[in-house]
Amino acid sequence: MKVMIRIVCRYWSLVIPLVAALVLAVSWGRDLGPAVVVLVSAALVGAVLSAVSHAEVVAHKVGEPFGSLILAVAVTIIEVGLIVTLMLSSGDKAASLARDTVFAAVMITCNGILGLSLLVAAARRRLAVFNAEGTGGALATVATLATLSLVLPTFTTSEPGPVFSASQLIFAATASLVLYGVFVMVQTVRHPGDFLPVEDGEQGDDDHDEMPTRKQAFTSLALLLVALVGVVGLAKLVSPSIESGIAAAGLPASAVGVVIALLVLLPETIAAVRAARRERVQISLNLALGSAMASIGLTIPAIALASIWIEGPLMLGLGATQMVLLALTVVVGALTVVPGRATLLQGCVHLVLFSAFVFLAVSP
Repeated sequence: MKVMIRIVCRYWSLVIPLVAALVLAVSWGRDLGPAVVVLVSAALVGAVLSAVSHAEVVAHKVGEPFGSLILAVAVTIIEVGLIVTLMLSSGDKAASLARDTVFAAVMITCNGILGLSLLVAAARRRLAVFNAEGTGGALATVATLATLSLVLPTFTTSEPGPVFSASQLIFAATASLVLYGVFVMVQTVRHPGDFLPVEDGEQGDDDHDEMPTRKQAFTSLALLLVALVGVVGLAKLVSPSIESGIAAAGLPASAVGVVIALLVLLPETIAAVRAARRERVQISLNLALGSAMASIGLTIPAIALASIWIEGPLMLGLGATQMVLLALTVVVGALTVVPGRATLLQGCVHLVLFSAFVFLAVSP
């Protein structure tokens, strides 16, 4: 028994993704009792932690900005698959699921993850320093994607309600995919230096870590994908329990989407905070804004394609309260990004905006 414990402790990041996948396979499609829900929740936490560990190995091997891009895109692709699956299986009940999930992802990344990263970095060294050029471009892309996909449907008149017509949805999906693709090209090919950490003072804690071998990197990449599948799948399994708890507490159904989004984005949150602690604020911002961008840029084209099989309306337009929060996020984000450095104040402002989003989600 002691030998088994030692093996698990030493190789936990290799074992946990496989355990999470096993729990997911055994539990999928079954009614979960309280004890099983606890087991699934424990596997979910383990999958999150192992995903962060493997993402850091891959990021160290491929370097920035590719490292943060891999984690953001991997999480988002699996998240998109979950959204489309739920929409296909739930029918009219999921009419606003894509909107609620994407908006929650934008608020969590652009206020929660970004604010927490700035707060952690500024608390350590008084100033959080980053590249204003790359971060500003990322924020502008997020603002444009969010407006085209989530704000305009509220004001278009071709269809009643906050929905796009078929041609409008195709345009929004094409524009989202093109804009996201252009951003990735700029980030990785044309101007990668704008998305690299700013060297300012002390070096990060991981500057002298041993470079992973090619085999280690590929192993970590495979286990990262397994862990992310586990995160999203296990989050789906515990969602009925979350829905029951939220309904019993008398909270609105939209709060479910917020909780699920928080669970799915946990790997990026932990990775961003750890990067901020190592004075690599730019990596944290790459993760935050890149995740927001990927969430919109990949989700909208996916649901546009899935709308061929989805029956019922597809509500994408935000309500008045949500639009106010989005507009304030963009304005505050621009003021944070322009100087290329931030203090505790900017981190706290973004966290207050995130808190307002969560509070209004449960008490609209």
